[in-house]
Formats: sequence, C-alpha cells, structure tokens
Amino acid sequence: MYYNENTIIYLNGEFVKAADARTGLYDQSLHYGYAVFEGIRAYKTQNGTQIFKAAEHYDRLKYSAEAILIPYEHSTQHLIDISYEVLAKNNFQDAYLRPLVFCPPNMKLQKSERSFIMIAAWEWDAYLGNKLLRVMTSSYQRPNPKAFKINAKVSGHYVNSILASQEAKDNGYDEALLLDGKDFVAEGPGANVFFEKNGKLFTPPAKNILPGITRATVIEICKELDIPVEEKYFTTDELKEADTAFFCGTAAEVIGWESLDNVKFAKPWNETVSKVIQEAYKCKVLQKNAPSISPEGGELKPLKLNGNSIKNVGEIKV
Repeated sequence: MYYNENTIIYLNGEFVKAADARTGLYDQSLHYGYAVFEGIRAYKTQNGTQIFKAAEHYDRLKYSAEAILIPYEHSTQHLIDISYEVLAKNNFQDAYLRPLVFCPPNMKLQKSERSFIMIAAWEWDAYLGNKLLRVMTSSYQRPNPKAFKINAKVSGHYVNSILASQEAKDNGYDEALLLDGKDFVAEGPGANVFFEKNGKLFTPPAKNILPGITRATVIEICKELDIPVEEKYFTTDELKEADTAFFCGTAAEVIGWESLDNVKFAKPWNETVSKVIQEAYKCKVLQKNAPSISPEGGELKPLKLNGNSIKNVGEIKV
C-alpha cells in the first residue's frame, strides 16, 4: 500500500529503494516510541507540484525533536529540497510525505547521542474519506500535558490515538473524539476539532492539544473571510448543541461530522459556514480560485454568512 519495488525514499543522506531500506531491531525508537515525525501533503496545482506549508512542518519537526531531546542537525530548507526530490524520483504530484527522525540502538532510558532521518512519500486520499463522519466520544483521554510534550509530534503518543480510533470503529463509528483530563473536548486521534454555532467557529485552546498546522490554516481562512473564531474550553454537551462540527488535519484535510454519539447536528452541512471553510481550504492548497458555493445543491449561488453573501471563496489570499 505504501511502497513497491520501485519506490524511492531518503534515508540518512541517500536515496534508496524502500524495499531495500533497513533499520535495527534494537533501535530505541522501536522499543520505546522515541521518535518524532511529520505528516505533509503535496498537491498538483496550476503552478506545478507544491508542498503545502513545508517550512511550517519542518520547523515543527525540529521543535518536536528538540522538545524530547533527540539530536537534530537538519536545516528546514535542505529537508524541503529533499522532499521535492523524493516526489520527483517517484513521479508523485498529489502525495503524502512522512519525515521520521528516529534513534539508533539504545536500551537505556536516556536520550540518544545521535539520530537518523527518513523521508518517504506515497499517494493517499483524504485519510477520513469524503463523507460526513459519525463520531464517538472516546473512553480514552488525551495524555496529561504535564506528563508528555503534547505540542510535539512524538511517535509514542500515537498509541493513545490508535486505541481511541479503534474503539470507535469497533463500536460502529467512523472516528473518535478525545477529551482532556478535565473532560473538556480536546481533539481527534489525528486531527483538531472545530464546531460552528450561529455563524461563529469555536476550537479548543492550544494548551491540551497538538495545535495543528491545518488548524492554524483554518483560523487564517476565518480571518480572511471575516468569519468569527474563538478558542475556548467546551464540553461534549455544548458540542452536541452546535450547528455542525468538523475535524481538520493534514491527512484528514477538512471533513464535516454527521453526528456525535448518534446526536445529529442542527444544520445541513451544505448550508454552514464550515462548508465554506472546507471549500476555501481546497482553494488554498490547490492554489486556485473556486466557484461560489451552492448550499441548495443546484445552480451556483453565494452562501450567506450573517446575512452577507460570500460570493467567491477563491478570493482568499493564497
């Protein structure tokens, strides 16, 4: 699914075939989850293949490594250049990139003295699909931010995500929603959450979550379109009274919800401001203008926000 006999990856200074790449069974990252990674998307645009917010992703990779004391000596621009080369060698235009910084053999519970790096790419559709999601409140909480570096993208943290996501699927849902230690809404297993009420968007503060790059992009879009957005703590009870809600993340992009714990939202997705955000995000990553949105699903009509028509979501700055 992720590679074949011809797939090329970057590994420790060399471009090699993924099928021939090797790592050690005694690596500290394998035994203890002591590694950091990024999820990055490249898109086929009118300006050629473009990696969306590459610098922001690689800056965060550096931050994540340093936050958990993994040696890191790579420049952001160098890794961006390598990423474009990985895409070119595999003839990819629309693709998902996975940089991974991992550590060599070490069975001691102490920091590593060196690290390795791998950059792979594969073709991947929207991670959560394109249909509205049935979401379940998970019995698992997000880890205590005093116990982990929550704002770093650390491999070991994602065991929590696997457990929550699988629990939801085992119960017939599409995805999970995790709460923090005080029972406020935190985020999804691999995405941030927003909800909409009366034309305004709300999202949890950055303190107890991984504040995603797509989350920041959604907030940028809100400012560009004069859509009010507020960071605040809220419960699932408040969330269930929303007009709608959505997940956002590099892999998931922007994907709306049908329901939370079988409670459906008040407004049809196509009549919401959140739908505008979804379309605007597509415009931004593809570097193109978009037609006006039709809430009714028929001829193109401007979507109204607080009584004012949004004529063209493609007018946002790229």
